[in-house]
Amino acid sequence: MLDDAEATLRQVATPHCYSGILVTRHNPSRYTLALSDTVPYGETREQILS
Repeated sequence: MLDDAEATLRQVATPHCYSGILVTRHNPSRYTLALSDTVPYGETREQILS
């Protein structure tokens, strides 16, 4: 499911070329993915919340 969500966000980001994807792990079974201006275009980064 994470791969599908990332692929969908890449399709949204591609025409704009300004946002990367930020994956936030809330706990081992809950993640959110979002376009982020803090992540360079074409990259995916992960942050872990405690």
